[in-house]
Amino acid sequence: MAQLSDAVARYHQILENGSYRDLGWAEELQARMHQQGLTDSGRLLAPVLRPDFISKSQLTRLSAASEQLAAILDRVEMLVLQFPQLLSRMQMLPAEKMLASVSCGYARSSVASRMDAGIRNGSLSLRGLETCKPVGLAYADRLADLFLRLPAMKEFQKAGYKVSKLGGPRPLLEAILQAWKEYGGDRKPNIAIVEFRNSPGTAAGEGELLAELLAHAGASVRVVSPEQLEYSGGKLRCGDFTIDVVFRRLLTRELLLRFDLSHPLVQAYRDHAVCVVNGFRSEMARRPALFELLTDDSVTGTFSASDRKLIETYVPWTRMVAARNTKYKDREIDLLPFILRNRQQFALRPNDDSAGHQIFVGADLTQGAWDRAIRLACQTPYVVQEHLSSCPQTFPVLQYGTVQMVQANVSVHPHIFAGKLQGASAALETSGGSARPLALAPVLLVEER
Repeated sequence: MAQLSDAVARYHQILENGSYRDLGWAEELQARMHQQGLTDSGRLLAPVLRPDFISKSQLTRLSAASEQLAAILDRVEMLVLQFPQLLSRMQMLPAEKMLASVSCGYARSSVASRMDAGIRNGSLSLRGLETCKPVGLAYADRLADLFLRLPAMKEFQKAGYKVSKLGGPRPLLEAILQAWKEYGGDRKPNIAIVEFRNSPGTAAGEGELLAELLAHAGASVRVVSPEQLEYSGGKLRCGDFTIDVVFRRLLTRELLLRFDLSHPLVQAYRDHAVCVVNGFRSEMARRPALFELLTDDSVTGTFSASDRKLIETYVPWTRMVAARNTKYKDREIDLLPFILRNRQQFALRPNDDSAGHQIFVGADLTQGAWDRAIRLACQTPYVVQEHLSSCPQTFPVLQYGTVQMVQANVSVHPHIFAGKLQGASAALETSGGSARPLALAPVLLVEER
């Protein structure tokens, strides 16, 4: 950790040199981000002037933990599908449950996903998973390339550090093609990235960037909106483009808010006429309620000792919020009074974040605000989860024509393709009770030469 801190300090020291006080290089970086569509509603995704660095030892632990956890989650999902009482604990809509019961045609329900991890002083906490609309798979790759070309980064490497990016578009395409092969595909597939498109005149979203990266890696790919899809004669199409594989970038509930179960994508999926990555049963994995099952001994009691140790080490204790008795570290507790008394240890997270519900961190709230948050969590499906407090990092940010050093909490998002870590991005938030998103940043591996 000391070596990583030294690396960050050295990078910041380089930015303070006279040659970088003229901020033309930083303005050029931001202009390139705009040119490459690295924006959200006109706002730069990464106003920071350095990436998030990760050490070799951190990457080794992150890879091992995330890959083993991905395999365990696959097993828990299969248990959920076998036992209705477990499925009921997921708090899913009836249509979501129905589609989850349909086989996706390949081994893993989550071919491409993004985990949410916290790292502090060598401790690691894997606290969530995004399987349907993972942000950063393409953005992080583009951002990594931009940062690696910075003059300051080249000087940093001359100062004795080796910096490299993680992953790239090829592993994602290989994971998609592996799922297609397991599905029964025996030729090069046509891939449709299906998402709700931006309105005309707005910047391209990440789906367009993904399409560019996959096409560059050799795929036949188009970005398609749900209303463009047609299904007839056992084929899913968009105009003259016959679709073999759908790379899904929308939630089931988003689709069903605008359409119904007769939508061409749903019909083709139920008829096994198209390979959907990720399949609709991956909706289970994106719900924190799955982490309740993962940390419930009555569910995982038959797992191997090594799997249970992994869960205990890396997965925070999680429970659906309700007036109930449960277990916490081998003792019976009355959940609501217990978490009310121990707010410093916990956070409240929505079980379905598609509605934009807030995350509440007990340590950042007053006791009264925490009490109100618990009452809200009892009315809307929320989980309570042990919270690994962050150690804020300092990032240089270009704001209003000057560089400001901003404190931010960092969440690392491993990108898992076909069960393997093949890249990562980082989400930065300002710290404190009024925490707000600050940036998405690439994660770069840094080693001393």
